[in-house]
Amino acid sequence: MIDPRLQSLRVLREQGTVTAAAAALHLTPSTVSQQLRGLARDFEVELLEHVGRRVQLTPAAFALLRHADLLAAQGELARAELAAHRAGIAGRLRLSAMPTALAAVVAPAAARLRDTHPSLSISLIEDESTHCFELLLAGDCDIAVVLPAPGSPSADDPRFEQRPLLAEPMDLLVPAGHRLAGRSDVQLIEAAAEPWITGRDWITHSLVVSAACAAAGFTPRIAGQAVHFVGVSAMVANGFGVSLIARLALIPPELAVVRVPLRGDPVPIRRHLVALRRGSAEHPVIAAGVAAILAVCRERADISVLDE
Repeated sequence: MIDPRLQSLRVLREQGTVTAAAAALHLTPSTVSQQLRGLARDFEVELLEHVGRRVQLTPAAFALLRHADLLAAQGELARAELAAHRAGIAGRLRLSAMPTALAAVVAPAAARLRDTHPSLSISLIEDESTHCFELLLAGDCDIAVVLPAPGSPSADDPRFEQRPLLAEPMDLLVPAGHRLAGRSDVQLIEAAAEPWITGRDWITHSLVVSAACAAAGFTPRIAGQAVHFVGVSAMVANGFGVSLIARLALIPPELAVVRVPLRGDPVPIRRHLVALRRGSAEHPVIAAGVAAILAVCRERADISVLDE
């Protein structure tokens, strides 16, 4: 319902370049450039200024964006109200989530929705949290399960509604036969002298490990980095170090590793959020999707549901 030219401006603010904005919107860069020139002409202001080979938004563009965000939220509210007049849960629902949440929570919730609402078309996207916000903004997904991280939209960002979903403890992951493997629980400081496996620098796991170790009073010596928990677990299984692993993370059974629960204060916890486009929460299809995700979370004894 929002002018597509305003939507292009909103995505440009997020992506930083016309080329990246065009890719996110499934348009050509020339189309986006034409849209922005037309928008500037209609409002009789300059929206972009060149800085070297790049463009940046002008103060007028940021002023227009404040109104564009309000219009986008109002459009979502209108869609939700009109959808409530249709019978049943039908249409399209697109969900995105980071890998562990997708496997443990979102995919099972989507399967239930598919079985109980056969008129509903559901698609799933696995991606990192920051990219999930980009998918929401571009209109490529409707519900995202994400982890807050540096660079993510703030809680008061007018484009998104972010709700607490679940708290997930982290366990110490050690090789089978390790000196801590037989313990019922450990304090994180007991692994201070070990080499550590962590996520790559742009993966939230690296932030979780750094923050947890700092809170425990030490800086980890990094011996390896991975993109997914499977890679982390493989390095640990083969004796390259220890790590933290999320309670929801699946470990291939052929990897000889042991999860050891942590005790002490604080125990590292990952807090997940449900993110939506602002104004869309009352849409019957989206509300059904959020309810299904919550139902799956409530059935798990190893996590705590926060949206109660």
